[in-house]
Amino acid sequence: MKIDEIKRRTEAELICGEIDSREIKSAFSSDLMSDVLTNEADNAILITGLANVQAIRTAEMADISCIIFVRGKEIPQNMIRLAEESHILLMKTKHTMFWVCGVLYQAGIAPVY
Repeated sequence: MKIDEIKRRTEAELICGEIDSREIKSAFSSDLMSDVLTNEADNAILITGLANVQAIRTAEMADISCIIFVRGKEIPQNMIRLAEESHILLMKTKHTMFWVCGVLYQAGIAPVY
């Protein structure tokens, strides 16, 4: 699924980065960044409610190029700058993690595990 379709389905707002033609095949949802680091997936997105720099650093290490923040979290400017430097696309949605995961799963996004 393309990023713009994910954005539309999750009713997300683009925070930084560019909507491009990359194909997302799977998603991982967690607020525990140590759990994110234990899994490997190509073309995956991270769905989280953890709105701090650790989420960006974890995405860098896990080779994740897109993060969706849930529950309407406000994203601090230092996170946005770091994401831009790391070429990580950030979006946020007012919906819960459970809702976002359900919508994306129903649309064909596979769980990482």
